[in-house]
Amino acid sequence: MKSNDIETVGLGQYFEDLPVGRKFRTIGRTIQDADICAFVNVIHMTEVLFTDMEFVKNESDIKGRLAPGALSYCFAEGLLAQATMQKTGYAFLGMELDIKNPAFAGDTIHVECEVIEARLSKSRPGRGLVRTSNRVVKQDGTVVLTYTPLRMLKCKS
Repeated sequence: MKSNDIETVGLGQYFEDLPVGRKFRTIGRTIQDADICAFVNVIHMTEVLFTDMEFVKNESDIKGRLAPGALSYCFAEGLLAQATMQKTGYAFLGMELDIKNPAFAGDTIHVECEVIEARLSKSRPGRGLVRTSNRVVKQDGTVVLTYTPLRMLKCKS
């Protein structure tokens, strides 16, 4: 059997699959202490809130192994790319982002999305523009952050 004869699963959603009003959520992802350490080291975020647990314990208003808001955003994008954009997502064109609450090591987050804008591209035939309203939510229902990305997606035809 040739690989062309086998259906590929895990491919992204096309413009036509995302009409205004469609809602969906991703699977969850638990933030581990190791994730926080790796993220902080990769981007060289040397703020003591993320690197000095004695400071956090004794001086910070926020207690616990705090995850940077940027990490929560990046994990959210990873969850969405895995589920919706493989081979159909062509461009990230901009967004607004609002951090609502902290996430900590041990929290499990998922993304809840609602399509709030969908239109065909005027300059790129075979492409559509889709904006979603995304809420990153912890296991207890607390919203960590919200953002509204505008993406260019492949059309089916």
